[in-house]
Amino acid sequence: MRALVFNDAGHPVQPTLQTDRTAPKPGPGEVLIRPTRMGVCATDLELCKGYMGFRGVLGHEFVGVVEAAGDGQSKKTGKDWVGKRVVGEINCVCGTCDMCKAGLRSHCRDRTVLGIAGRDGCFAERFVLPAVNLHEVPNNVDDDHAVFTEPLAAALQVVRQLKIEGRPYITVLGDGRLGLLCAQVLSRLNATVRVVGKHEPKLRLCEKWGIPARLLGDVGLRKDQDIVVDATGSATGLTTAMQMVRPRGTLVLKTTVAPGSTPPHTPASDGVKPRAERSEAPDQTSIDLSPLVIDEIHVIGSRCGPFRDALQTLSAGHVDVVSLVTRRMKLADGVDVLRAANQPGALKVLLEP
Repeated sequence: MRALVFNDAGHPVQPTLQTDRTAPKPGPGEVLIRPTRMGVCATDLELCKGYMGFRGVLGHEFVGVVEAAGDGQSKKTGKDWVGKRVVGEINCVCGTCDMCKAGLRSHCRDRTVLGIAGRDGCFAERFVLPAVNLHEVPNNVDDDHAVFTEPLAAALQVVRQLKIEGRPYITVLGDGRLGLLCAQVLSRLNATVRVVGKHEPKLRLCEKWGIPARLLGDVGLRKDQDIVVDATGSATGLTTAMQMVRPRGTLVLKTTVAPGSTPPHTPASDGVKPRAERSEAPDQTSIDLSPLVIDEIHVIGSRCGPFRDALQTLSAGHVDVVSLVTRRMKLADGVDVLRAANQPGALKVLLEP
């Protein structure tokens, strides 16, 4: 089968399209999925720069059809999935560690993460995922919308983590795909929301949603925002965010990048490796964190979110995701897919098998 693979063969290291890769077989508790639509995330680009030390099939945003189920599954989580159109949570967990037992399954000590850590991803003609990770897609949500379930869930996680009092001023810093999803979700709260970014064409999308948007160069950094969401995808975004948030305000961090990287996009929604496997963290020595102490800032790290809520939001038509699609390509286009996603102005590149 065909698959877009990143490994350490060749110099420089770069993804390759393999056309003769052996199709996986679902193990106990797993299902075999044929993806019908896949989305390129900035995390995929960061993985190719060394983030997480990943090697294998890329990709974690998908909608697809279950073709087969492995052995040892109950009726509710196994064979009944065959033929269903699904999306799937990317963290594959043990279910027995202290985090899992505490209800924090996305922080499982022994997890693998689809296309990110220890598990081949979805940029292939077939891939496997635990049946317990699946969510059936409502009939009124087409593939172009359903493929946004994972990043939309990450945006909704911000809402889960915030405590909204009064009518706060919220700035979403960053005009990439995740920042624009966060802005749409937050704009439904009892809050005054704006987007601040560096790219006029992206910011113009906010006009159709009725969300104020400003170029970063036109905004005064006056420490007057109650909440700032850093969705810049840049290691320097935190510095700017600290200059925007008021004393005793809240910073929500959605940015993760490869060590030493300052990319233009935001790959923040995805899982991370177990502690023993993590690569070195980005060097933060050049960032002065003292304002967090002096101004008593509340800092929230935010990652994966609720798939069920994301599907309900898509089904209700509460967010516009199709406007974020910049290009459609085929899996057979191989590494050109990632090049297209890395172009200035690109938001979301969608793949078909």
